[in-house]
Amino acid sequence: MKDIIQIKNITFNYPDQPLLFDQLSIDVHEGEWTALIGQNGSGKSTLARLIDGLIVLKSGQIVVDGLIVNDDNIFDIRNKIGIVFQNPEDQFVGATVEDDVAFGLENRQMPREEMHKVVESSLKEVGMWEFRDRIPANLSGGQKQRVAIAGIVALSPKIIILDEATSMLDPRGRQEILDLVTKIKQENNLTVISITHDIDEAATADRVIVVNKGTIVEEDKPDNIFGDIRKLESIGLSAPFTSQLIMALEKRGIDSSSQYLNDKRLIAWIKQLVSNK
Repeated sequence: MKDIIQIKNITFNYPDQPLLFDQLSIDVHEGEWTALIGQNGSGKSTLARLIDGLIVLKSGQIVVDGLIVNDDNIFDIRNKIGIVFQNPEDQFVGATVEDDVAFGLENRQMPREEMHKVVESSLKEVGMWEFRDRIPANLSGGQKQRVAIAGIVALSPKIIILDEATSMLDPRGRQEILDLVTKIKQENNLTVISITHDIDEAATADRVIVVNKGTIVEEDKPDNIFGDIRKLESIGLSAPFTSQLIMALEKRGIDSSSQYLNDKRLIAWIKQLVSNK
């Protein structure tokens, strides 16, 4: 499997601060959903900014789709990456939803007729076409994130980075955004990097990388990561809801044969338990 992002022995620190990353290396596989999890201050969001060239490495190298992240390649690299931030209002620049989605296309000097088609298609894909004349600031949190995602979809990136993008949403809104990104990923064969401290969000990924104090503690499939609850708790992370439920049932003498099940497998297992009674 091709590595679309290669982070090679990077070193970084903020001014007058100790090293945050010291010889850190990570590979992100093309077409996968990779979740980076860790406590606040563990370096997750800094990593996203380094990948996009928003801040500069002290040493080491980051390669995005064959291009080294540096001043010469930064424009081409940013065309390949779309970032959805925690607060979507930080990304809004247009007076209306439609204007905001069109902004990036205008910067690329796309012909106006083609631009209108792309904006309409992108807003329809995220279910926000009916809101095209609205002021972005007047939308709900989930609607704002949908507009931010539409702006990214319009630019046809190869990589989407969710930087705590669901942390300000209620559980229903969070799930709706994750379902939307999953749909867009599958339809366009995108690579997704989810930077989060929400364990249940990370559990939906193909691969999970656990970061603590700028160091990779572990990387594996969700089943293996979330099956070791004690290790998660040792670095201040809680277990996913499904693991907590399994533990509670085990205390009542019900053995699941696994410490972690995703939502679908958990539901199937509970249905089987009920049918066997």
